[in-house]
Amino acid sequence: MRIVVSAGPEEAGEAAARLVLQRLSVSSGRVLGVATGSSPGPLYRALAASVRAGADLSDVRGFALDEYIGLPREHPQSYHSIVERDVAMPLGLRPEAILVPEGQAPDPTSAAAAYEAAIAAAGGIDVQILGIGTNGHIGFNEPGSPRGSRTRMVRLEESTRRANSRFFRSLDDVPTLAITQGVSTILEARSIVLIASGEAKASAVRRSVQGATTEDMPASLLQGHRDVTLFLDPAAASLLDRVPAKA
Repeated sequence: MRIVVSAGPEEAGEAAARLVLQRLSVSSGRVLGVATGSSPGPLYRALAASVRAGADLSDVRGFALDEYIGLPREHPQSYHSIVERDVAMPLGLRPEAILVPEGQAPDPTSAAAAYEAAIAAAGGIDVQILGIGTNGHIGFNEPGSPRGSRTRMVRLEESTRRANSRFFRSLDDVPTLAITQGVSTILEARSIVLIASGEAKASAVRRSVQGATTEDMPASLLQGHRDVTLFLDPAAASLLDRVPAKA
């Protein structure tokens, strides 16, 4: 596990984008795992700037980490909408090449299994982008998620719903269920890039990096991955015992 601390969130995003581009440049499949939420925003902005400067990502395929259950695709906070608006369009990706779990499927369990199969059929994910929740969740794998879990339907913790309520009119509008890639699904990505900023993430970052490996802190399970890099701003890194020099 490597840790890169940058001067601020935007600088962390720029450093993370450089690694994402490097990893994709040497991959045969060019399959990108896409996270939503506020944490990856600087990374996507930096990637979009690289595309405007000449980088070509048009052949990249992608898989989103998760999607709310019951939220219409056209809702501005559905991950279908967010991925198209904030990722596919700015990065010049083909919308049809970026898959998102089907949160409106009549049978979410079958939809989750089909999504897992689609990732496998694509040859797996070359670079997985992650954020981290204040409770240590990755994707929507809440504390207690099994190490061997696969893409499945999950119930969101109230702390996650409260954190995400800033994107909705009220807490009541935040869905209670979601489809998420499982912990094991995430860990099978060949490279993982986690980006976090802000003091609110500092405790989760510390427990994930320097604490015990436990399902109660899903992000801590990344410790055993062969190629994972954390890109942090000083606030997110503030509780680490050993802080690397700023990049």
